[in-house]
Amino acid sequence: MHDIDDLERRGLPGVVIASEPFRDAAAAQSRALGLEVATVFTPHPIQDRTDAEMHAMADDLVDAVVDAITAGANADRR
Repeated sequence: MHDIDDLERRGLPGVVIASEPFRDAAAAQSRALGLEVATVFTPHPIQDRTDAEMHAMADDLVDAVVDAITAGANADRR
């Protein structure tokens, strides 16, 4: 969260990418830090995936990440 906030303060849009079980934790941390950051969630778990599975997951998420970055670049979220 801090890294994405730092990037956005420098004018570079960013997106937090986390796996589904961390949805509530990401929201809680955003609220606690007073941040509004774009977040995209992946299926869980990710640590034991093959390279092919990770590539497929990335392919499935790329549009959501691009949409989140584009929205962040075009909106005043502070």
